[in-house]
Amino acid sequence: QVQLVESGGGLVQAGGSLRLSCAASGGTFGSLTMGWFRQAPGKEREFVAAISRVGGSTFYVDSVKGRFTISRDNAKNTVYLQMNILQPEDTAVYYCAARAGNVYTTVRENDYEHWGQGTQLTVSS
Repeated sequence: QVQLVESGGGLVQAGGSLRLSCAASGGTFGSLTMGWFRQAPGKEREFVAAISRVGGSTFYVDSVKGRFTISRDNAKNTVYLQMNILQPEDTAVYYCAARAGNVYTTVRENDYEHWGQGTQLTVSS
């Protein structure tokens, strides 16, 4: 069973940066497509970014393109989300997710089999 543990959330001012990390265990990390989702208060969970198994391809929701960067280190079983130019609307609980196979362009949360517990990001104006 794959286990995912996010870290790095916190409080940041608008315009600032933060990097989230997600450490995976219990599976073959290099065989997993990794993604980040977020859930803002009162809203449904939404897709943010995904990265292919070897990290050569990435996919983002339009609202974070140019500001967020997803990356992975397969030697460390870790995926990252570098977030720059943060805005109050980025405030949410951020979840790391993993799925078997190499389809990284799906935005549906049901396509991901494994989930972390989430980490809170709060962006103050």
